[in-house]
Amino acid sequence: MQFIRDIHAAKGAAGKPVVSFEFFPPKTEEGDRTLLEKTIPVLLQLKPDYCSVTYGAGGSTRDKTLMIVDRIQREHNLTAMAHLTCVNSTRAQLREVIEQARGLGIKNILALRGDPTGNNSEFQKTEGGFEFSHQLVAFLKELGGFCIGTAGFPEGHVACKEGRHVDWQRLKAKIDCGADFVLTQLFFDNADFFEFRDYLVKLAVTVPICPGIIPILSTAQIKRFTALCGAELPKPLLNDLEKVGDNDEAAAEFGIDYATKQCEELLRKGVPGLHFYTLNKARSTTRILKNLGLA
Repeated sequence: MQFIRDIHAAKGAAGKPVVSFEFFPPKTEEGDRTLLEKTIPVLLQLKPDYCSVTYGAGGSTRDKTLMIVDRIQREHNLTAMAHLTCVNSTRAQLREVIEQARGLGIKNILALRGDPTGNNSEFQKTEGGFEFSHQLVAFLKELGGFCIGTAGFPEGHVACKEGRHVDWQRLKAKIDCGADFVLTQLFFDNADFFEFRDYLVKLAVTVPICPGIIPILSTAQIKRFTALCGAELPKPLLNDLEKVGDNDEAAAEFGIDYATKQCEELLRKGVPGLHFYTLNKARSTTRILKNLGLA
């Protein structure tokens, strides 16, 4: 399996964007079978460069995350990355997960602080654990042997009350601790991404900064997602979604068209890759990549 930083170097030298997909661990055995035996094989026909698997709230899917990453790598020979968060974990417990990943041949980890659990509105540090993601990045760097990804927020992290520029400076600190590339949270206004990227470039950031793209599947769902993560739905986009209302088929078609246009502009302006939040569905991501001529 490859290091993602090497994938970026090779694709960048060839003048081609890195294409990656994100999956989440299903909650049921039937969901596992659908993801592993149907969705992933369909999406692999698009020849992605790598994929990633999320880490459930509070580390609740730890074993399943590693299982899915392992199976993708063994059964499909595709580089896969495991997400890892600081939530509900001591330093010793994180080391255990990291060494388990190493033993499975996992070479890439996305280091995240993680979201508050339960009814907590603010992140609570676990005694003996880490409070900030830059500490997890540094820990992984110290242990060695991994390519480390980190998250960036074009609109600023929802928990950062000091504003987006302070949040972006903190991202620079994560990179200085050893992060090899950045994947961004979903966003719908490319101007936010370009401002974010240009600010980081002025801070002398040179690692790949990849936009995270989510195809809209339904009006209600995307409103819920953006409310949770602090991303904004631009007013023209929101107006268009209000017109389709609860017609999920129309919303999905609109989402394919919107994401295609969004990606076209991002590619024209030189992004190093596109990271798709697939929501464990194949149809929209497949259509978008075919529209872009990247399938």
